[in-house]
Amino acid sequence: MSKTRNQHADFDAIAIGAGFSGLYMLHRLREAGFSTQVYEAGKDVGGVWYWNRYPGARCDSESIYYNYTFSEELYNEWEWSSRFPEQPEILEYLNFVADRLDLRKDIEFNTRIQSAQFDEDKNIWRVKKNDGTTVTATYFITAVGCISTANIPKFKGIENFEGDWYHTGHWPHEKVDFSGKRVGVIGTGSSGVQAIPVIAEEAGHLTVFQRTPQYSVPARNHPFDEEYNNKVKANFKELKKGMRESGGGIPVEPGPPSAIEDTPENRQKIYERHWKDGGIGFFGAYQDILVNPESNETAGEFVRSKIRETVQDPETAKKLSPTYYYATKRPILDTNYYETYNRDNVSLVDVKNAPIEEITSKGVRTSTESMNWTLSYSQPDMTA
Repeated sequence: MSKTRNQHADFDAIAIGAGFSGLYMLHRLREAGFSTQVYEAGKDVGGVWYWNRYPGARCDSESIYYNYTFSEELYNEWEWSSRFPEQPEILEYLNFVADRLDLRKDIEFNTRIQSAQFDEDKNIWRVKKNDGTTVTATYFITAVGCISTANIPKFKGIENFEGDWYHTGHWPHEKVDFSGKRVGVIGTGSSGVQAIPVIAEEAGHLTVFQRTPQYSVPARNHPFDEEYNNKVKANFKELKKGMRESGGGIPVEPGPPSAIEDTPENRQKIYERHWKDGGIGFFGAYQDILVNPESNETAGEFVRSKIRETVQDPETAKKLSPTYYYATKRPILDTNYYETYNRDNVSLVDVKNAPIEEITSKGVRTSTESMNWTLSYSQPDMTA
């Protein structure tokens, strides 16, 4: 980038979004000497972690890797409480970074961008804000993330629902009380898998509407102690090197070459070890899980066997068992997801066999029955 200011521009750079990437971009550009302005629709920093406050919201990347590593000093000033931090802690971390680097002075909150057009004659971007004003910059950077816009499916009759309904992507900042209420969750993607066990503990009855069952592996979250945190910080350079050399930013020791070429006995031991350890390691138990259909089937069948082993009702276990190739949809981590279906106050509806026909004033009508609630919780953006 040239540091020569375009005389027609208000700023060298404009970035949209104050989440992980937007905050980092602002810091790097300022360090490089560029005048930079960030615009954020929310009232504060955090991006997706500002909006997604639903019950059970938690990162499925291990905390020691899910943070900035451009500064060892900054890394050492923060301590994560557990292996997979919850939303409030991640938001607290992003606020810590914003304060530590004094980023808020160059962020305009409560501002949505309506349009961004490039002026070829003057070689600048014209960015229009929701208040009708326009600002200009030489560089325009979108840092809005991949799940910044909530998707509300066009269910027939949704506007007629008389109860309260919520979306995981725009959850209220205050606590939602589900005590004793009949609750419906539409969608069993990553957000649904996280929210369902937590809501089930509070609701009078929870009905889950599932289109496609998921392969989910236990997260096995656990707290960190001071000794572990000190060890991680002492090995910062090695940790950062491992992240950079990994396939997805999280170091995972590669497993044996082929699942299908291993003995059934040893393969079972390897899968059992990864299941016990939890986290994303199961995904890499063997190197050919994603390229060899036969090897993939061994991984898929192992997860299905765990579902059958965990869920007491055989018919429910069957509904929860995927039949597609493992990891061809986003691999999910959970805490007591399958165990939740053993609760007396939880039921599962297969909307492939009983499609949702409409949202009524009291609840949801499928092709086979109508279910009414005093409150409905909706999580349709992650339905898979």
